[in-house]
Amino acid sequence: MADEDLGCYFTLIYEVGIINQIGTAFLEARLPNGLLVSHFGVVSHLIRVGDGATPVELAGAFQVAKTTMTHTLAGLEKHGFVEMRPNPADKRSKQVWLTDNGKKFRDEALAKLAPLFQELAGRFSSSRAAAMLPELAEFRAVIDQLRDEIT
Repeated sequence: MADEDLGCYFTLIYEVGIINQIGTAFLEARLPNGLLVSHFGVVSHLIRVGDGATPVELAGAFQVAKTTMTHTLAGLEKHGFVEMRPNPADKRSKQVWLTDNGKKFRDEALAKLAPLFQELAGRFSSSRAAAMLPELAEFRAVIDQLRDEIT
């Protein structure tokens, strides 16, 4: 494939990156003081995949260093959004468990995003937005896989 044919892939990743930056800024402006999108992301991840991940597993899922994830988890624990429990399979490590306050934090953050969602709904029908999701999810899955295969 010619280099000029590959430009659309750069543009796609570039557009997704801009969407991420705008969404991050919009969300962070609505989070309580001291909380970041990284905190929201970990809580949302635990809601989606369930409790019991180790900090190392979470660091891998978010593509950050273990020390970065440890810092993020410490902030969540300080706010009472997660509990760190001993890992029964490995007494040296811990597992992360979401608290009711953590779920409430996410629900409240999503509620603060309602004006954005309402504005988007006025410009993109729910069926149009839903139609974008399978392609984006597949694209995410492929680049997630390629991240580990291409060095």
